[in-house]
Amino acid sequence: MTPKQLSLYHIIKEPSIKKEKAPTLIMLHGYGSDENDLFSFANELPEELFIISVRAPYSLPPYGNAWYAINFDATAGKFSDNVQARESRDKIADFIDEVIANYPINPENISLLGFSQGTILAYAVALNHPEKIKNVIALSGYINEELLEKDYAKNDFSNLSIYASHGSQDQVIPVTWGRKAPILLKELGINHTYSEFPVGHGVAPQNFMEFRKWLIQRI
Repeated sequence: MTPKQLSLYHIIKEPSIKKEKAPTLIMLHGYGSDENDLFSFANELPEELFIISVRAPYSLPPYGNAWYAINFDATAGKFSDNVQARESRDKIADFIDEVIANYPINPENISLLGFSQGTILAYAVALNHPEKIKNVIALSGYINEELLEKDYAKNDFSNLSIYASHGSQDQVIPVTWGRKAPILLKELGINHTYSEFPVGHGVAPQNFMEFRKWLIQRI
């Protein structure tokens, strides 16, 4: 099957263990990367998964893409373009509907796998639209509450599970930011797991093995 032309460019890996409606994993890469980055995990993930790796909509010359701009200002420091971030959040939510309409997948078994900026948006989509998402694997990111709708806490999170992890030596997104996520998830009553690994801004092999096992138990 060749990837369909949908609103966001993406690549796919069909399941080798076929089901009529496949459980699906949608991958959201980090700032400055592209759809091939997380897709490198695809062959090591459960064979029944329909895997969709998405390219973020903003290109960063000379290469790479972003879900939203990160600006560096001498006085304000580093700050995110939350207007673009909200637009990308909504594009991902709409893209999920397109995926359901165009691929043989189970709409009640969709997981998001994000890294860094992709994680920030995975959190935002899942917390605003928990009816769309069953699982989130949130690697090296944090919850940006400015991307959450005003009444999001009233949503039904009973079917949502989240695996979050962070590198204790992360020099890009401080681990203290990542540690706030399980506090909020506990307040919301969301089933979650949080782990730290002695690495920087990346995914350690033991981190991959842990979230892979976590996902296998939930699809």
